[in-house]
Amino acid sequence: MAVIAPSTVPVVATDPVRARYLEWGPVILGALGATAISVVLLTFGAALGLSVVSPYPYAGISAKGLAVLTGTYVALVTVASFGAGGYLAGRLRAPWPKATDAEATESHFRDGSYGFGVWALAVLLGSALAMSGVGGVLKAAVHSTTAIAAAGAAGAASNPAAGAALNRWSMEPTDFAVDRMLAPAPGAGTPAPAGATPAPSRADLAAPIARAFAANIDNPQLNAADRAYLVGLVMQQTGMPQADAEKRVDTAFTDLKAAEQKARDAAEHARKASLIAAFLAAATLAIGCAAACGAASLGGRHRDENALIVFWGSRRFW
Repeated sequence: MAVIAPSTVPVVATDPVRARYLEWGPVILGALGATAISVVLLTFGAALGLSVVSPYPYAGISAKGLAVLTGTYVALVTVASFGAGGYLAGRLRAPWPKATDAEATESHFRDGSYGFGVWALAVLLGSALAMSGVGGVLKAAVHSTTAIAAAGAAGAASNPAAGAALNRWSMEPTDFAVDRMLAPAPGAGTPAPAGATPAPSRADLAAPIARAFAANIDNPQLNAADRAYLVGLVMQQTGMPQADAEKRVDTAFTDLKAAEQKARDAAEHARKASLIAAFLAAATLAIGCAAACGAASLGGRHRDENALIVFWGSRRFW
């Protein structure tokens, strides 16, 4: 409408532009910025991790130390990137009118909600990147770093005996037990009387031996019938005396139970590690959400105050 001033000069007054309830531009830019910052810093962290580990024993950081360092670094990067993206969205959002205290409260809430939007969109973008080539590169770098640290801790790279010990249980424990049982006796060959049918091959015997062991794996010792059957097989295949065959069967079963318990312990350790990692990841994301919302509110306050950010003595857009 037109308002006539006392000087009789017509002045046209327009209604103020109403701020929109939601502006996707700042949210998208903040989420993209948070994702880009995290990718850059995580790539730098992977390079840093490769520089502090070594495949040689007693050199570089240990695997456990690397896991703690990696978790701490990833958490810090996640929170910092979400905070940067939230601040950017809050500062770029169009200001909300604050004529009253209620409107000031509403403006503060809306600034924080833009940080939540940045966090939610960045989580989705991060999930998409984890399934893409970028996530594959980062994952490969982290796995390479962990593998080098583990090799250095075990000394497998410079100690062939240690490497063999690590690879000893890479096969199925039952296969190892079968090999132990059917190995030729020292100084004795497999009996093969003239005209006798050929002895069963290892492939023919492996399945029944494995079934006999599997049926008794939860028992403290072998069933008497199964033990007698296995002792007879060993005697037939190796020509060993009964006492030596019984000792070999008992030793193979004891080693198999030890390997089975070792596998259970490794699975339990992996379960606990995955459980802790999942809880820490959820907690980190929750803290990142709070950081994004708080930084967006701070950005909104700096926007309203026209605050100038000086970084290292020079003016920056952030």
